[in-house]
Amino acid sequence: MKGRLRPKTSTHMADTFDKKSALAFIVAFGVVSLFADMAYEGMRGITGPYLALLGASGAAVGIIAGTGELFGYLLRLASGRLADKTRAYWPITLFGYALQMAAVPAMALAGQWWMAALFIILERTGKAVRNPAANTMMSRAGEQIGQGWAFGLHEALDQTGALIGPLITALVLAHHGRYTTAFLWLGAPALMTVLIVVGVSLRYPFAGGVAPKAKTQDDAALPRAFWLYAASAGLVAFGFADWPLIAFHFAQVKTLTPALVPVLYAGAMGATGVGALVFGRLFDRIGFSVLIPAILIAAIAPPLVFLGGTAAAIAGALCWGVALGVETSALNAGIARLVADRARANAFGIFSAIFGIAWFTGSALLGALYDVSLTLLVAVSVAAELMALVPLVLLLRSRT
Repeated sequence: MKGRLRPKTSTHMADTFDKKSALAFIVAFGVVSLFADMAYEGMRGITGPYLALLGASGAAVGIIAGTGELFGYLLRLASGRLADKTRAYWPITLFGYALQMAAVPAMALAGQWWMAALFIILERTGKAVRNPAANTMMSRAGEQIGQGWAFGLHEALDQTGALIGPLITALVLAHHGRYTTAFLWLGAPALMTVLIVVGVSLRYPFAGGVAPKAKTQDDAALPRAFWLYAASAGLVAFGFADWPLIAFHFAQVKTLTPALVPVLYAGAMGATGVGALVFGRLFDRIGFSVLIPAILIAAIAPPLVFLGGTAAAIAGALCWGVALGVETSALNAGIARLVADRARANAFGIFSAIFGIAWFTGSALLGALYDVSLTLLVAVSVAAELMALVPLVLLLRSRT
């Protein structure tokens, strides 16, 4: 009798998710992301001014940020296919986290801007390696509790760390005034990330189990709706200014003091967490139409950030944060809803590659336009965001 009861009372012995274990897994992975974001978002919050201090131009900052995103997102195409082919979800995830976290304190060793650029790309590489595999495991839990809620809750915990990380760097800069010291302090949450994700992998090994076989060939294929979805997201990414360029702008026009730039970034990350929770929950209720107001919010941010004063910059940064929250929660939830489990890691990889190419192209162009005309920069950014509504509307019509 005891032997029969044991499988029911021991969640970790299960071979699949139920609602309770799915929620616990999302929270556990959220804690991993909390410490990870504390490390790498703390790093990213000051890379713009740090690159400027090392002698980089506005165009260089835009290209570096875009190159890091491009390389990272393109690599997800390969890592997603590798995850679907090998089903080694946990090994790939663990390696990616270790690589990404090692790059954060290594930024303290950069004595020239091109060395800092290499570490920025290395950090993005680590995230790219682990992202499709990790998202696939979380989407399996999301099948039990709702994809929007799963990714939204995870993103909220994720952004809690993203809020704390920049505050750590702000405190270090306020007391020591040295960027290298701030990067070294971020090594602590980086180490905690690696230790915790290893623990989660041991607690929930079945999350990385073999996906069920496709019932038909169509179950493993990517539907037309997925490509419309990717096109809309690509246009959003093209017009979305990266934070290093925004922080560089604040430093150039002295909208904020250097110590307050990471504080505002922390506020933006807080808005990201709120946006992820709200829009993730709404996604489970009303579906893809929730992305329409999110895109409009993204279109509001550029004129506020680049053309306004201090108050407008703060409002724009918060809009930027909310839009980012939707990108990292509702967009991922949409992929999980559109694509069958068997092809999901590959879909995450392809989606990320399209998103990354668009982000790189947009970041490079916006960085170049920054040195020419802020008005033109804003016009291109807003136009791209509004154009993203076209494939999204086509997607909504196809699903109705």
